[in-house]
Amino acid sequence: MIARINGTVEAVSQEAILVNVGELGYEVLVPAGDIAHLQTRVGQRISLFTMQYIEGNASFGQLAPRLLGFLREQDRDFFMLFTTVKGIGTRRALRAIAAPVAQIAAAIVRQDTHFLTSLPEIGKRTAERIIAELSGRVDIYAGPSVPAVEVQRTEEQRQAIAALTALGERRAEAENWVDRACRVDPALAHSADIVKAAYKLKGGGG
Repeated sequence: MIARINGTVEAVSQEAILVNVGELGYEVLVPAGDIAHLQTRVGQRISLFTMQYIEGNASFGQLAPRLLGFLREQDRDFFMLFTTVKGIGTRRALRAIAAPVAQIAAAIVRQDTHFLTSLPEIGKRTAERIIAELSGRVDIYAGPSVPAVEVQRTEEQRQAIAALTALGERRAEAENWVDRACRVDPALAHSADIVKAAYKLKGGGG
């Protein structure tokens, strides 16, 4: 099993990155929440903690090996635990982890279904199932509380979050898109520009 790779990020798509390692190029599927950061790392060397799985239907002889990559070892460990929840497959889990693992784990610890349902692919029943199956098992992954993270946001970023929620976005989702937009373009300084950038990312345009 390939447990870790070190290489140069050549390209980033909506769900995967291409990493050059020597003469080889590896397509690595990554969590949705890491895409924005990885877009800023094109041309740079990176280290990923990896795992492999087989995708496809054996009945039709359509099986293909896939490589998954995570920026932190604990993210990989959390992912492996997350996919033990009934109904949470590999691809679904990658799309659902659109927020930092620490925030997702903290939401599970405090039984916050509202936050969990703000994640892609997670409805109310699935959120309740995640809490039921993982409560008491993810405390080690829970990081600082959300208010501690909010203190680090600028006034313009907070205004952008308020604008997005006023437009109908759930607060957790608004926070996630604003944070991702500002990681992609740290030069964003005005709330209106941050809102535009957040919607561009959400629509897959960045």
